[in-house]
Amino acid sequence: MTIPPMAIYLDDAQRNSIARLANSWTWRTQWPTWALIVAIYGGWFGVATHARALGLPLTTGLLTISAAWYTSLQHELLHGYPTRSPFVNALLGFAPLAVWFPYRIYRESHLQHHDDPHLTHPGRDPESYFVTPLVWQRAGWAIRALLAFRNTLIGRLLVGPAFAIAATGVEALARIKRGDWRDVPAWLAHFAALAALTVWLQRSCAIPAWVFIVGVGYGALSLGSIRSFHEHRTAHDHAHRTVINEAAWYWRLLFLNNNYHAVHHDLPHVPWFALKKIYEARRDAYLDRNGGFLVSGYKEWLACYAWTPVAHAVHPASYPLTDDARPDALPWVRRWRPLQPSTIPADLQSRAQSQR
Repeated sequence: MTIPPMAIYLDDAQRNSIARLANSWTWRTQWPTWALIVAIYGGWFGVATHARALGLPLTTGLLTISAAWYTSLQHELLHGYPTRSPFVNALLGFAPLAVWFPYRIYRESHLQHHDDPHLTHPGRDPESYFVTPLVWQRAGWAIRALLAFRNTLIGRLLVGPAFAIAATGVEALARIKRGDWRDVPAWLAHFAALAALTVWLQRSCAIPAWVFIVGVGYGALSLGSIRSFHEHRTAHDHAHRTVINEAAWYWRLLFLNNNYHAVHHDLPHVPWFALKKIYEARRDAYLDRNGGFLVSGYKEWLACYAWTPVAHAVHPASYPLTDDARPDALPWVRRWRPLQPSTIPADLQSRAQSQR
């Protein structure tokens, strides 16, 4: 597992300011996070136990939102809050309320994602939505179309979770094939808890297994994909790769301020309830640091990239491609726009030019 880098402060004044915040009663007690835990667990099980009165469609919708909120909580837990004990935090995030991924697997994968110099690089960043030229050139037209579709907002919602589930499953099986069985206990414990929860929901709450697994589980991943759609871009300077999204309050609550993603990557030890204050205190400095990668809200992505790929599927640092394997060779991706050369490292630009 890759150990995430230490905190990156803008300057000593910010370091001292955050140190003072860390000594506050709110930060020391973590009461907002404890209140969040009560709200999420209480809301999820409260909806489930009243499923008959609410009706299946409303129950499914509310459980999906609660499950997506729970994945945001798991993200907070793996970064070391609300307790200093990884074991206690793991217990708080163990329940399979969002169905698909064991907490331990998610934790290790996400901490590897925090290796910022390798953000977006396929094979190095487990949360990258790019592929290498080799993967693209070996793929048939249907897979290429799906990879391009995944880089639209609608595609991310519809097929993004399927790609994530498949990639996690393939990686788990590959580790076993290599003789690495360390993750097997985590998967077995997750499946046992998931089976018990599914049976309880079906027998006690009249929520069919397929509704929980497909409707709630897949729906929660899809809802979470709104936040992660374009939170990282390719750029030569890795500090320019991470977005600031000034989203509305309800999105900030659902995603626990992770929309201030550049701040989170610089200061992964900062709890969710402090991110907004830290960002707003030094807004201009953060926008300078991340190269002005600013979005005014998720509606901006919807307006620009609902059906248009935000980037081609092949990571630009992997150029060149043969002419018949370029993403814009797909007939329906005529609106694909290549990244500006300024976002591609100079050495890679020259190498690509020399091989054309």
